[in-house]
Amino acid sequence: LILGVVTKTASIRVDTVEDFAYGGSILVNHMDRLFKDRLLGSEEAARRAEKLVGATAYSLLWNNCEHFVTYCRYGAPVSLQTDKFCETVKMIIRDQRSVLASVLVGLAAVVCLGLAPSTTLPTILVTFLLWMAG
Repeated sequence: LILGVVTKTASIRVDTVEDFAYGGSILVNHMDRLFKDRLLGSEEAARRAEKLVGATAYSLLWNNCEHFVTYCRYGAPVSLQTDKFCETVKMIIRDQRSVLASVLVGLAAVVCLGLAPSTTLPTILVTFLLWMAG
């Protein structure tokens, strides 16, 4: 995972269920209920997956393993985990307390590191962006 994030590449390969689980238990995905109108058959899902075997672009937020699986199974690259993460980030940005926190952290950086463009500009810019987003 870390190597994939750093290099922005992933490898798609065919494994047995036993090799995939590596001795662990397998959690059954219940997304079939959410995407019941888009559910593809097992043969079609396997065909889609086999077409993608090899190296591919990887992004933790925009193109991860959950995106791959949902594309193969439902025809749409969706990740409920990253959607939830992005919603949490939006909630934090929209919270006006984050503006106050960024001001305090910025002022502490200016006090500790001195008044310089490398400290003052990010303090003003981040605070302004958070304020505008909120």
